[in-house]
Amino acid sequence: MKILLIEDNQKTSDWVSQGLTEAGYVVDTVSDGRDGLRLALHEPYSLIILDIMLPGLDGWQVLKAIRTAHQTPVICLTARDAVEDRVKGLELGANDYLVKPFSFAELLARVRAQLRNNPVAHTHLKSNGLEMDSVKQSVSRDGKTIVLTRKEFLLLWLLVSRAGEIIPRAVIASEVWGINFDSETNTVDVAIRRLRAKVDDPFTTKLIGTVRGMGYRFGADENSET
Repeated sequence: MKILLIEDNQKTSDWVSQGLTEAGYVVDTVSDGRDGLRLALHEPYSLIILDIMLPGLDGWQVLKAIRTAHQTPVICLTARDAVEDRVKGLELGANDYLVKPFSFAELLARVRAQLRNNPVAHTHLKSNGLEMDSVKQSVSRDGKTIVLTRKEFLLLWLLVSRAGEIIPRAVIASEVWGINFDSETNTVDVAIRRLRAKVDDPFTTKLIGTVRGMGYRFGADENSET
């Protein structure tokens, strides 16, 4: 899943970004409120981590503008711990509020909680002739309807939302099933085979590729196996 971090303190930004990357997330970082808002409105993020004290536009302004466009989960980070500040953030639409200084373990737990509650933050995805609607839980490819189970839908959404990226089995297991990956189990591989039977087998072009020893990628190419 892809996360946007809007934080003007470089040390904090580097620390949080590194930790989230090591946890398996893709992270974009910006230090200015205006740049952060531009990305938040035009890129498909699963979660936004937003500092309040920012140059350009402050976090309150950014949050308010985000909420006029979509409901992507937002965790606010701030050194302001007054009750009225926390209330303001929640009233403007923040999903969570973490006061600095904080431990990365707590932030990571809050990130995972928000992503569990909002497994598909945006409502539509389109790629390679495949279309997905998270509200209707519908999938089609080249105009043909594909019926998926809930887990198959979440698995495909994860792959399509990170099209072109190699997604490790451990990340898939965590994001789709909420479990730690066990190399002795073939849960992910079985699910991929079932998904391919519906999404790839009826079509000439195969979209779900295997990268040997690494994971899976949506958008198969000459370096992938199907």
